[in-house]
Amino acid sequence: MIILNFIKVLSLIKTVKMDKYIDKIINLGIEYGPKLIGAIVVLILGLWVIKILTKAVSKLLNKKKTDASLASFVKSLTNILLKVLLVVSVMGMVGIEMTSFIAILGAAGLAVGMALSGTLQNFAGGVMILIFKPFKVGDFIEAQGYIGTVSEIQLFNTILKTLDNKTVIIPNGGLSTNSMTNYSTEPTRRVDWTFGIAYGDDIDKAKSVIFKLIEADKRILKEPEPFVAVSELADSSVNFTVRAWVKSEDYWGVFFDMNEVIYKTFATENLNIPYPQMDVHLHQN
Repeated sequence: MIILNFIKVLSLIKTVKMDKYIDKIINLGIEYGPKLIGAIVVLILGLWVIKILTKAVSKLLNKKKTDASLASFVKSLTNILLKVLLVVSVMGMVGIEMTSFIAILGAAGLAVGMALSGTLQNFAGGVMILIFKPFKVGDFIEAQGYIGTVSEIQLFNTILKTLDNKTVIIPNGGLSTNSMTNYSTEPTRRVDWTFGIAYGDDIDKAKSVIFKLIEADKRILKEPEPFVAVSELADSSVNFTVRAWVKSEDYWGVFFDMNEVIYKTFATENLNIPYPQMDVHLHQN
């Protein structure tokens, strides 16, 4: 009998506890059920809206003919940021306390930002380069002490191929904030030379020879007109400044060829190209 009574008491206790649990579950369902359902609805609708907005951003970037690398990056960044905001909003709707979570997230973001300050600067520089396009792939530029052709523009670095076929990787941070010369922006460039003849040589003859050589080179443009003038009476020579305009792609060919043809032609025209020299006069008392 004692055992049977004990079993009955246990059954009664279990029944009471189960009733309490059931009541708690019902109360939780009544309290959080509508919030949970609303959060699920908002999550589904939010993901649908984010998908539409991401497509709209992609179409806008394509319409403006934005660089493919930048367009892909902006699309991904927009998608991630909107989803993070949606998740935070949904968690707040359910009743999860977000203050501490946001504080921890902010502190972590600050620590990561400080640790990656240089990388973030290069990233920002890459975005600026892709947006404003101070140069593009294939341009011949001079920057950060290097001269070469741009072979690739990445988000963090720009890769140059130098004239002697070296690969130079330049961080975008400094490249976007410091001075840079783009030799490929304009279709034409001016070529400058300085040629010298000896004192006593015929200046008019030298100018005539230079003009004839310029006229003979079909790569040199007629407009603007070439310029030849005596620019300096130097220690050992009378120097001419020579300027001519060419297409950008012909610059180096014309520059080197003219140096060679001037040297050869001056020799046949009895025009002397002097080298630095000093006359020493001895006086005997």
